[in-house]
Amino acid sequence: MGEFWPVPDVLTYLAGSWRVERSVRELASGEEGEFSGTTVFGRLEDGGLLHEESGTFRWRGAGRPAERTLRFLPGATPGTAQVRFADGRPFHDLDLTSGRHIADHPCSADLYRGEFTVRDEDHWRTVWRVRGPAKDLVLTTDYAREG
Repeated sequence: MGEFWPVPDVLTYLAGSWRVERSVRELASGEEGEFSGTTVFGRLEDGGLLHEESGTFRWRGAGRPAERTLRFLPGATPGTAQVRFADGRPFHDLDLTSGRHIADHPCSADLYRGEFTVRDEDHWRTVWRVRGPAKDLVLTTDYAREG
């Protein structure tokens, strides 16, 4: 098998609970932070998943609670997903049938470019590169299936 682990159905793959470790690096200053917590992908009635992430974010020596909610809905092609913010706004598409996916999300004048890679049935990673006048960041998140 190649470098990436193909996922025939992203919603089936993601369902359940994942341990999350994220590093946040501000490229201009070199400052680094980290997030540690859990993401639960729970089933929605429409066949999608509710992504609920919670944990602790540490930045500049201080830790504080952090959370976010996303919706992963069935995509236009079988096995894919449309990712939306909690309020329903579009975020990005997600197709892991090759085990790797690149997604872009413009946010005001900044551009978020995400690379999603699947290592095996219990481990996957996202790397978001954020560039623009307001941000210059790299966010790397490792997910490990719990239980």
